[in-house]
This record gives sequence, C-alpha cells and structure tokens, in this order.
Amino acid sequence: MNIDRLAVMANDISTFFAAESPPQRAAEDVAQHLRRFWEPRMRRQIIAHLREHGGGGLEPPARCAVRRWPRPICPAREPCPLALVSKGDFS
Repeated sequence: MNIDRLAVMANDISTFFAAESPPQRAAEDVAQHLRRFWEPRMRRQIIAHLREHGGGGLEPPARCAVRRWPRPICPAREPCPLALVSKGDFS
C-alpha cells in the first residue's frame, strides 16, 4: 500500500482518538486500533517508514502510536512527543 495513504489513515485514526482522550491515552488507543485492524503488511510498512524516514507525514499522535509496536521503536530515553504537549495542540 502507498505509504502516504497509510500516513493519512493513521493520522485520521489519531485525530479521532485525540478528540476523545488525553494525549497519552490517545496514543495507546491508536496503537491498539492499528494492532487490531491493520493487516501485518500495513503495520510493517508504517513501522519501516518511521524507522527509515522518520515517519514523514505522520502527525505526533500517530508517530507516537507507531513507536509503541510491538516493542518500543524509540529508545526509552526518548520521550513520546505527546508527553511534551497538551491535548489542545491537536484540536
């Protein structure tokens, strides 16, 4: 699947959950949704995009959610970007 389309889909999902939950919870909800409903090749593509290209096109909530699979992609010392912003930043 086209990576730009995957990014748009992930961003749409994160927009929905960001409107419903506090930022950290929204990232968890997005990650859970993508685990449940995206097929493995879609997940592999978006993870590879984050690792290889920094996740260009992904909004912070979606990027944070992808970092949580299946083990955290980013080092533990690197905080989730959502920890640094308020919910209003994604409205």
